[in-house]
Amino acid sequence: MYLGAWGNLQGVIKCQMEEVAHIDLRTELEPRKKTILFDKPTRGTTVQKFKEMVYGLFKAKLGEQGNLPELVNLILSVADGNKDGRVSLPEAKSAWALLQLNEFLLMVILQDKEHTPKLLGFCGDLYVMEKVEYTSLFGISLPWIIELFIPSGFRRSIDQWFTPSWPRKAKIAIGLLEFVEDIFHGPYGNFLMCDTSAKNLGYNDKYDLKMVDMRKIVPEMNLKELIKDRHCESDLDCVYGSDCRTVCDQSKMKCTTEIIQPNLAKVCHLLKDYLLRGAPLEIHEELEKQLYSCLALKVSANQMEMEHSLILNNLKTLLWKKISHTNDS
Repeated sequence: MYLGAWGNLQGVIKCQMEEVAHIDLRTELEPRKKTILFDKPTRGTTVQKFKEMVYGLFKAKLGEQGNLPELVNLILSVADGNKDGRVSLPEAKSAWALLQLNEFLLMVILQDKEHTPKLLGFCGDLYVMEKVEYTSLFGISLPWIIELFIPSGFRRSIDQWFTPSWPRKAKIAIGLLEFVEDIFHGPYGNFLMCDTSAKNLGYNDKYDLKMVDMRKIVPEMNLKELIKDRHCESDLDCVYGSDCRTVCDQSKMKCTTEIIQPNLAKVCHLLKDYLLRGAPLEIHEELEKQLYSCLALKVSANQMEMEHSLILNNLKTLLWKKISHTNDS
């Protein structure tokens, strides 16, 4: 990732990124394996054939949905980088390489949503997204080399010292709850947040939440394909990212595909200490009660979708009522 500028626009430039291996300073790094990019579509592929390729990819990632042709047309309009009314072979190759990335796909799908960074442009397997001013939920980012040597308990204390004022935290939290709404059974299916750590969230100078890293937000259908039939000996083997967990079927020694926790419960786990610390006394008890109800949400529960909507709306209403009359709103 790089910071860059194009005219008066500040952006973050990302290349196609692979999983980062845990660094062991005692061993030599293996040479990077060469990845074959831009092998599709091939010369002679018609626009209609390319549309069919994209449709097939979306069907595999998102499942069978009636509005997939709509999404294919949206992708073709985005792929036409120079806006000349047609998609050239280099443009199609670039779009195909980038559509393999969940973050790029999500930015296109949610391009009109407030909490998704804007996609500013792309070329090859490189894309540029809007720069988020504050790239940590707690308002402080430390160099990774320092992070290695800070005990986790002390790091949590530092985080709490450098949070914004409570009304501003409430506004950021409302933004995060709205983002959960955006990806929960949206127009193109359900997306799962598989890493809800604070480092993936940021905000701008108006304290509007902005996602910083969406690589671990994956389509539900796609995740089920990734995790199904994975060999397991315990539930610990059935985890994708850090937060998407399923159960190990001990009789078959295979992971099941039913995710245990919905996005909202994972987000409430992140927000619990963030919001309760410094919360006004008159709402502290009610806020704590609602957050614990949220933490108890399970995907398998009866009427989960109704409970999900109810808890989410109650939390947003409680926070908004408290800050709507302040300058921070």
